[in-house]
Order: sequence, then C-alpha cells, then structure tokens
Amino acid sequence: MANVSLSDVRDTINVSAADIPDAKLQKMVKRAEVTLELELGREIDFADCTEAEKEFITLLAAVYAVCYMTGGSAVGLSFSVGDQNVSVADKAPPLAVLQQELERILSGLKQPVIGSA
Repeated sequence: MANVSLSDVRDTINVSAADIPDAKLQKMVKRAEVTLELELGREIDFADCTEAEKEFITLLAAVYAVCYMTGGSAVGLSFSVGDQNVSVADKAPPLAVLQQELERILSGLKQPVIGSA
C-alpha cells in the first residue's frame, strides 16, 4: 500500500515547504482524499491507499496548491486560477495537464463492479 506525503505533492509542482506551509498542504491532501471518496463511493485513507489512489490524491492536492499560490479557487474537481503572475507557480506544470491526468486516473479507479442482480 502507498502513502501520500507532503513532499510528493510539493515535488509534483516544484515548490518547497517555504512556499506552502505543512498545515495548509495537509488540509489540501485531506480534501483530495474526501473528493476521491465521494467520486468512488468508498472510504480511502491517504496514508494507506493503492498507488492509483495515491497518484490521484497527490495530483488533486497539487492542483489545490497551485490555486492557493495563485489566488485561484478549487472545489472538488473544479478549479480556476486568475491572471496573477506568481513566480513560484511558474515552475508548476499547466493545470490542464494535471486535470487530464486526474481524469485518466479517476476513470481507471471507477472500473465497473460485476455483481449478482
């Protein structure tokens, strides 16, 4: 099983602990975990999850972090970033790339369950 660490999130968008405080980033990881739980309809633990769940939570928390750094906003899987030019965010990958990866991972996690009728 995998564990989502704060350094995983920071590495995704090339920032340091000085750019986003641990307490703030921890809340973003928890929000990403809850979003994934709602999407899948089951409990997820970011400290003990599958590799795919870890990747989703890490990427969504990274999106939240980019929004935080640029003054944008994020709710669930929807987010927006204004036109502010923040130098620390210049190192981050484009949000569209992160969103496409999130959607790809989520579709894999939402595999149909075959059960008896």
